[in-house]
Amino acid sequence: MTRQISGMSIIVTGGARGIGKATVERFARQGASVAVGDLDPDLAGEVAAAFGDRVAAARLDVTDPASWREFLDQVSHLGPWDVLVNNAGIMPLGSVLKETDEVTRAIFNVNSLGPINGTKAVAPGMVERGHGHIVNVASAVGRMAVADGATYSASKFAVVGFSEATRAELGPHGVDVSVVLPAVVQTELSAGVPPAKGVPPVSADDVAAVIESVVRKPKAEVWVPRWAQGPTKLTLALPRKVQDAMGKLSDAGDVLAHADPAARAAYEERARRNAK
Repeated sequence: MTRQISGMSIIVTGGARGIGKATVERFARQGASVAVGDLDPDLAGEVAAAFGDRVAAARLDVTDPASWREFLDQVSHLGPWDVLVNNAGIMPLGSVLKETDEVTRAIFNVNSLGPINGTKAVAPGMVERGHGHIVNVASAVGRMAVADGATYSASKFAVVGFSEATRAELGPHGVDVSVVLPAVVQTELSAGVPPAKGVPPVSADDVAAVIESVVRKPKAEVWVPRWAQGPTKLTLALPRKVQDAMGKLSDAGDVLAHADPAARAAYEERARRNAK
């Protein structure tokens, strides 16, 4: 059965920029009530302002359970919640040997603990009502790790594992869990990152469209672009030596190492500043 977006109450984290903003806008245009959570409440408020009373914004630090409680209290008038989109994420790049401890912790706190904290804050109400849907935005590198993004890859592998485990745990209570894995997305987070050979970059709205489709008709795992899922799963089933050889031919394993530092400078500065 295909679900109607109109009338749903939806939370989107990291909703002030990029994929999160595009997702908020899609759901709001479809008639949903949307709560926008972001570390930047002013920017989130600008996103919400375009849609009137059906969309509200409030500050949310996804790494802090107390911040989740405060956020949910501020947007409670839009609930109870049908869907939680755990989208907030950061992607500082570079050699793991040169990565500071603060950056390492920040990547895991936002990318891995963020969805865990969100699920623990919102899913109990879904279980109590007997229905709900959690959509975790991971990354293609949550299935295929990439050099110069070791901690980022690990944090997204954690999101994939958490999604699979909670799907089994929450499913019997009527709560769906989906994981969305985008490739390189044309947002600030991926600034300067070249696409892998044969995999063109996608837009934030391309990812938002997939998130919308997953909410309408729940699926366990969906890639963006969708066609990349089959070849990737096939590659992962091959012997390691064959995978390595194919990676060299496609350059997928080095795509983050070839990121343009100048193009990434503004994003890296902001991401690392928030990590301190």
